[in-house]
Amino acid sequence: MSHYEKEHPGSLRGRNKAYAEFDALARRSVEKAVKAIGQKAEDGETDAARLLFARIWPRAPGRAVEIDLPPLEKPADLVTAYAALIAAIAAGELSPEQGAKLTRMLEGQRLAIESTNLEDRLTALEEKTGLKPAG
Repeated sequence: MSHYEKEHPGSLRGRNKAYAEFDALARRSVEKAVKAIGQKAEDGETDAARLLFARIWPRAPGRAVEIDLPPLEKPADLVTAYAALIAAIAAGELSPEQGAKLTRMLEGQRLAIESTNLEDRLTALEEKTGLKPAG
């Protein structure tokens, strides 16, 4: 331990060294841990297995995720989709970051649905009144 680390035990340098040592220990122990987790999962302890695997092998940010969503055909369908998304985050099936990305996608879908609905309504009004847009 350096003089700096002795005087500043919570320093970034000290933490980086601790993390490096922890990473080395994890690399040495990972095979044994994976086997133990696998055995727990086989014994029906899926919560413990899910928790440990999430720490050892987190989902990559760019990795595809699986979530059951209803067909999104009208704005009201998004209520069910958001509920499913929140439930998946609460259950640990999706990270909050993945949920935020999916929320942005759902918002884009909502805008597309509403734009299409408005265009259809405007076209119907124009046909009913005999008015046509200028241009």
